[in-house]
Amino acid sequence: MSEWSYEVKFWAIRKRNARNPYQLRWMVGTREHAKSFLTRGLADSRRSELMAAARKGEPFEINSGLPKSMATKKRDICWYEHARAYIEMKWPDSPGNTRQTLAEAMATVTPALVKDTKGMPDPRTVRQALYGWAFNKNRWGTEPPADVAKVLNWFERKSLPMSALSDRLLVKNALRALTKRLDGKTAAPGTISRKRAIFYNSLEFAVDGELLSDNPLDRVKWKAPERVMEEVDPAGVPNPAQAARLLTAVRDQSKRGRRLAAFFGCMYYAAARPAEVIGLRVSDCDLPRRGWGVLRLHHTRPRSGTAWTDSGEAHEKRGLKHRPRKEVRTVPIPPELVALLRWHLTAYGTAVDGRVFQTLRGGLVQDTGYGEVWAEARSRALTPAEIASGLAKRPYDLRHAAVSTWLSSGVEPQLVAARAGHSVGVLFRVYAKFLKDGDEAANAKISERLDPHA
Repeated sequence: MSEWSYEVKFWAIRKRNARNPYQLRWMVGTREHAKSFLTRGLADSRRSELMAAARKGEPFEINSGLPKSMATKKRDICWYEHARAYIEMKWPDSPGNTRQTLAEAMATVTPALVKDTKGMPDPRTVRQALYGWAFNKNRWGTEPPADVAKVLNWFERKSLPMSALSDRLLVKNALRALTKRLDGKTAAPGTISRKRAIFYNSLEFAVDGELLSDNPLDRVKWKAPERVMEEVDPAGVPNPAQAARLLTAVRDQSKRGRRLAAFFGCMYYAAARPAEVIGLRVSDCDLPRRGWGVLRLHHTRPRSGTAWTDSGEAHEKRGLKHRPRKEVRTVPIPPELVALLRWHLTAYGTAVDGRVFQTLRGGLVQDTGYGEVWAEARSRALTPAEIASGLAKRPYDLRHAAVSTWLSSGVEPQLVAARAGHSVGVLFRVYAKFLKDGDEAANAKISERLDPHA
């Protein structure tokens, strides 16, 4: 943060034997400053400007030696430059998927913060250039294609100065841009909320850098579209009989399907996320010959794409979602999954690094690959009506099926939440409709207890 002082002292212009011989010297607080000029007239002119600011009572910045009006003007960079500085600041500590979200938010709001739209390319071209190049730090050292460079140069010229964001109407226009998709339709409420939060944080970064005196979003009255409750619809969650048919349909698909039977089994019997199953290692598994086993989940391998990771690999290696990096989630698994995993390890072994699941070439399981197998399994195991209803549309619905099965079996919500890897609050919000059925059963028990004739 800058330090300011009203104590300013000026010395007379002095001449030296130098390329710019006339030197202006002054002191702000206890720090001396000097600037050299080619002619005495230039030196006197700058001295007069500084003295005029001091007479007006302006504070001077100690580090730069400039009055507040000049220091602020000197720092008034354009929004495009600031947005890139914000991305650079956030980049090192952000996983690949978060980097994509940051770039998407900046690419959405930047076209709304320009002097005019004369010469602006079409929205899709703009989004590709901003998202893929301007706000992807991994590509900053790479020469962009000529058409992309043209778009980026246009934004460098047309981007508004940061001081312009004190205009409330301009900020409202930027917020309006955050609500729209490329096709002009309104984005999902959750998407709008995330982008607004990023925009707000970028303006806080500007306040910290003294580019803005305060965050203009705090002064703007604006209501985002209401977020829809993130409830899981029971109509899309397979019941135990349907899940069994689906897993059988996976196993019956050639070599690739058989290699993924236990993979999908981990989602259904252990409520594991796909990225957690991809990172599962044999050392994380206790698989007794009889009875229940245990999975210890503490690695995830989320896919964000090679353009967004530091390693250049499509998958990152991270800890559990929304948990400290070293936290381990222990999930007891039934004999059905124990048997699946034991059979899988006997048939296919492990990858070089100990991973349970691997491709034919020893690589990481890809979402495109298991997605194709799942689509085929649905076509084999479900009726046309079930397919049309969206039942088990995504592999992730197996995780929902696991949690709903636990809840309907009477397992305490706190224990279900711990095994599934999220908070009790999230469990109540996301699985509210399944919990309602539990309420009805509980009410029946209470009524029976209260009945004096029982």
